[in-house]
Amino acid sequence: MSKDTQFQRLGRLTVGEFFARFPDEDACLSHIMEVRFGQRHKCAACGAEGTFHKLANRRAFSCAHCGDHLYPTAGTIFQDTRTPLQVWFYAIYLFVTTRHGVSGKELQRTLGVTYKTAWRMGQQIRVLMAKADGFEKLKGHVEIDEAYIGGRRERGGPGAGENKTIVLGIVERGGRTVAKAVPNLRTETVRPFVYENIERGSMVSTDESNLYKLLRSKGYEHKAVNHSKYEWRKYNYRRDEWHHTNSVESFWKLFKNSIRSTHIHVSEKYMDRYLREFTFRANHRQMTNAMFDLLISAV
Repeated sequence: MSKDTQFQRLGRLTVGEFFARFPDEDACLSHIMEVRFGQRHKCAACGAEGTFHKLANRRAFSCAHCGDHLYPTAGTIFQDTRTPLQVWFYAIYLFVTTRHGVSGKELQRTLGVTYKTAWRMGQQIRVLMAKADGFEKLKGHVEIDEAYIGGRRERGGPGAGENKTIVLGIVERGGRTVAKAVPNLRTETVRPFVYENIERGSMVSTDESNLYKLLRSKGYEHKAVNHSKYEWRKYNYRRDEWHHTNSVESFWKLFKNSIRSTHIHVSEKYMDRYLREFTFRANHRQMTNAMFDLLISAV
């Protein structure tokens, strides 16, 4: 059994196991090479299929037939970095093993880099998470709910209020989660997000907001629970299932608590990156160690 296979069969990778798997720069570079190209593949220069060997003191591999150099980090977030690959890998490890996210200050303290470097690394890893998450429409029974992140909500208006960002979330029961920051809760703003992410014919549960009336004439089955009348769930006898928004509200609770405890504040400009970070972990929570390799493969 290979070392990588052994680690995939374990539960969550411990810190000791992580450094045993990636003890130095060469181990990290070899892993990127394996994930992107494989140690044996067709050379782009000579066309021969063969092995590639690591070059000393360079982030490159050489073709056994023609000696052409291949740089596994080219075109990736690691391409021009002066930060050691092992530090990058450990930062990614922290992102996939946490539940509440990793702040720039925490990365700075843990990795021993400047805050500017830590912040940039965190943002690039979040972009990588968005890229690795993929896209497929939600179906079956889904829940939609909006939330307000930041300051106080202004009553009586469609806006988010001062320092507040409006976010929309959709959860497929037993499946994936998608979320997005939106400028307002007008129908013309919400409609594209809903239609792009929910398969027609799906059952959709929401609260009593008039916003979700757009679902009724577009091929969706829609049921609402009236929270203003203390109605938290409603039974559908025909389908033998409950209508509620508990799943998506649980996601918002985790996200809000994480922002308060870990990040203190997230600006509207970068809100989508943080949302995609949290939806990535929610969508791949069963993958444990494979979540790390999924991110590396997305470089």
